[in-house]
Formats: sequence, C-alpha cells, structure tokens
Amino acid sequence: MTIEINNMVGLAVDKKLFSTVAKNVLKGENRETETISLAFVSKEEIKKLNKKFRGKNKPTDVLSFELKQNNVLGEIIICPDVVKENAKKYEVTAKSEMLKVFVHGILHLCGYDHEKSDREAEEMEARQEKYLSKVK
Repeated sequence: MTIEINNMVGLAVDKKLFSTVAKNVLKGENRETETISLAFVSKEEIKKLNKKFRGKNKPTDVLSFELKQNNVLGEIIICPDVVKENAKKYEVTAKSEMLKVFVHGILHLCGYDHEKSDREAEEMEARQEKYLSKVK
C-alpha cells in the first residue's frame, strides 16, 4: 500500500498518520496492495470538481474518484477549509474531522455508497467508526 499526497494548499500534513490510517482501512477491506492518491485543494477547486462530477455547485469536504488501474484504487480530494468549517459545526477537532473524511473517501473507493440505501449508509458508517476508533 502506498499513498501519494498532492498538497496544493500548503497544509501541514502528517504523512505518517494518513499512511497508517489508509493501511488500516485497506487491510480491513482486503485491499492492502492498492495505491491511493490524496489531494488537498482549495474551496474554489473542489467547488469546480463537485459541479463537474456531481452537479452540485458548492464546495464540499471530500470527493472520491475510483480508478482501479495499475493497482491504483483511486483518488481522494479533500478541501481543508471545508473540513475546518465542518469541525467547528460538529464541535470536533479539525484533525478528527480530517481523518473522518479521509476514511469516508477510502470506503467510497472500496465500493461503499451511503447514497444507495439506508442499509448501505449504516454499513458504511459502522465501518468508518470501526476504523476511526483505532486512530487516536
């Protein structure tokens, strides 16, 4: 498992932490040979991507794009500014919210889709909590 990080916003990134979290999730999903690309982008950039790929003309916290080629599972794009805003709203630390959206993104790459059904949303939430409980 490797993780490629593209930091386009100058965020201080704990590469070891993201790598450890990714390893735990991918191992739990039997995908440990896969590579993940992780990009941190501005609100403007994620808004453009969200509009183009999801038809939603607003910034979001995380987007996931499956690739499934050459052992690359896909790319996760995170907007740190939106994550920080959400952390304030949910009264959690920016770090815990960042890890939550990262795990959420990885689970999407592994095929989970909380928008398909309530059952799948519950399954995804349970897995997300399971993996996050291992990180502190």
